[in-house]
Amino acid sequence: MIDPEHDLSIKQQAAALGISRSSVYYMPRPVSDGDLMLMRRIDELHLEYPFAGSRMLRDMLSQQGLEVGRRHVRTLMRKMSIEAIYSRPNTSKPAPGHRIYPYLLRGLAITRPNEVWAMDITYIPMARGFVYLAAVVDWLSRRVLAWRVSITMDASFCIEALEEALSRNEKPEVFNTDQGSQFTSEVFTRRLKEKGIRISMDGRGRWRGNVFVERIWKSIKYEEVYLHAYASVSEARTRIATYIEFYNSMRPHSSLKALTPDQVYFNRQPESMAA
Repeated sequence: MIDPEHDLSIKQQAAALGISRSSVYYMPRPVSDGDLMLMRRIDELHLEYPFAGSRMLRDMLSQQGLEVGRRHVRTLMRKMSIEAIYSRPNTSKPAPGHRIYPYLLRGLAITRPNEVWAMDITYIPMARGFVYLAAVVDWLSRRVLAWRVSITMDASFCIEALEEALSRNEKPEVFNTDQGSQFTSEVFTRRLKEKGIRISMDGRGRWRGNVFVERIWKSIKYEEVYLHAYASVSEARTRIATYIEFYNSMRPHSSLKALTPDQVYFNRQPESMAA
């Protein structure tokens, strides 16, 4: 999204996108093969046991013959943007200048598509390295409305996914995220407010707000990502795009009474049910 030929300076463009100028020139340092293997295993354990913190993950890894210190596990968790999910007092502080919005979904009966959207980011392992996947999801239908893959965790790829979702669909009443700096950034929240969308944010580590998006990540990873060692970012994008099309249009969900997200989102009944 940064254009070196633009009339605005790179510093001004970075400020508009809510990212630091230094990140524009950032070249990611290679991650060792040992750390990539640990990150892949931590990711698998986190999907199965989302309540596990760095201490429990360290002990689980030790049981599998992988000796690693708790501090290193915590460092890798931060790199992967994951944390233990459980109910606890919210003592976190927002990034400087970033406002934290209240959670609006408590007690709310969500009964139709485009009433509430959610957005989250997850770690995607590759053969040599990793990327991040951000997705905008309709809360009722579980339909993935837009998504982006990025090699960094800045806000720009989240904004791109948000803009695509808004351009292709009826806007939601409420948009729910966690308290990640990408979602609390002024440029991200301003776009929602310009559209008249109410902003909702989970309390830090709040499991109820994360649980259905975590299930979507689990489906994507076990049914696609873990079955393929992507050789490049472009391959990751292509294969994830194919899977998400399958997920939306063909994969039935038990929570949707065996309907697909597309059927629920567009209110399409199977022929047998319509008859």
